[in-house]
Amino acid sequence: MALRQTMSLSQNLVITPQLQQAIKLLQMSRLELESQVRNELEDNPILEEAEILREEDFERTKEAAAQVEQPQNDGNIETHVEQSASQDPQKQDEFEWESYLETQHKMPREASHGNEEIMNYENVIKQTQTLHDHLYWQVKMVGFSDHEEKVADVLISHIDDDGYLKTPLTQIAEEEKMDLLDLEDTLSLIHDFDPPGVGARNLKECLMLQAKNLEEDTNDLMQLLENHLKDLEKKNYDAIAKGLNRSMEEVIDMCKIIYAMDPKPGRAYAANDTNYVTPDVYVYKVGDDYSVSLNEDGLPKLKISNFYRNMLKGGTTPTGDNKAADYISEKLKSAVWLIKSIHQRQRTIFKVADSIVKHQKEFFDKGTAFLKPMILRDIANDIGMHESTVSRVTTSKYMHSPQGIYELKYFFNSGISSSDGGDSLASESVKLKIKEHVSKEDPKKPLSDQKLVDLLKKDGIDIARRTVAKYREVLRILPSSQRKKFF
Repeated sequence: MALRQTMSLSQNLVITPQLQQAIKLLQMSRLELESQVRNELEDNPILEEAEILREEDFERTKEAAAQVEQPQNDGNIETHVEQSASQDPQKQDEFEWESYLETQHKMPREASHGNEEIMNYENVIKQTQTLHDHLYWQVKMVGFSDHEEKVADVLISHIDDDGYLKTPLTQIAEEEKMDLLDLEDTLSLIHDFDPPGVGARNLKECLMLQAKNLEEDTNDLMQLLENHLKDLEKKNYDAIAKGLNRSMEEVIDMCKIIYAMDPKPGRAYAANDTNYVTPDVYVYKVGDDYSVSLNEDGLPKLKISNFYRNMLKGGTTPTGDNKAADYISEKLKSAVWLIKSIHQRQRTIFKVADSIVKHQKEFFDKGTAFLKPMILRDIANDIGMHESTVSRVTTSKYMHSPQGIYELKYFFNSGISSSDGGDSLASESVKLKIKEHVSKEDPKKPLSDQKLVDLLKKDGIDIARRTVAKYREVLRILPSSQRKKFF
């Protein structure tokens, strides 16, 4: 077998580090972006943060960008891949430093009220007692021995926020090297703690623990919970009355007591943490039209360090110290890439948001009922970008509009055909109509899924029963059999 040399010509698409960084920044949330920029400011001495960017800062960054890009070959396939990934190949343009200058000099929230004060949320934060804190406090008050207190602490640590102990005692005993009988004895004591039902291992035990705390005779109530919990769930009161040999009035009275119990005793101590969202885009109504404005508040304003820039430009690095020059040159490239990537990210968000406002103008005028069906391809074709780019832009990005604050992904909905041959309706609009019909129903005669289908057809919406059931589950609306009220 002879050895031969062959030559072949091939072309490969390579994702450059600059493009990787641009893609990474594009899909970051605002909080993640701020954290990333802060980390870059710490690691890169070339980057500096400025309170106000001046003209000379832009010129310095522009010169650094020209110096970084100068060695690149015009025929480099990597450069073309980078450009085509962010925009249409037919619309390739150079980096718009002028628009970057305008964006950075624009006053934030210029269309909002000038005297509007920003609320300091640190002044209203307060610490609330958690369920575990409440249980630990009771352990100290009861007067347990040291060993019992240790066992109780272990059990309480396994109780979830709803108040349930879902980890089997055998597993706890094995993991914590404790005696199973000690765990069972201590758990029986925890069952007497407040809130009633805490430490239960399932719903039946939770309700039975709460029933024990009632001052009246609970024998029939305990039998109902022990043997007829499934009938109670289905509201089959006839089967319960027959099984307990009690009248319907007595069964209804017992069911009223059970319905007043709390199936999740720990939620009274749940932390009501409010997650504050900072919008990436503001939409303002100006006359009959809408104006889109980027929110630049909180984003660090970056510039190139004049000291290191002059050092590299004037060749003032120590003689023969090529490592220092290479280090500064590499950090300069990284700084320029970061600034350009952030600006490209902001431009792309603006384009997508502006296109969404143009497509969903009726929503901003009249509300959710007028939301139109829209897919990623609609926006991608409008702004000349790929669907994957639009998908990254709409992830964890929020828009503040006259209708409220919405994630950009909210505006993308599948279409439901209209029975009268008109325009299709967005799925969110259909969900809203289902919710309205259910809110107006008679509690003693709730609307079935098929009845909802018939009512939606009268509204001009052609939809299948299984689709109604799916939307009802998304809205967390129970089936008609469980919504029905007998008393």
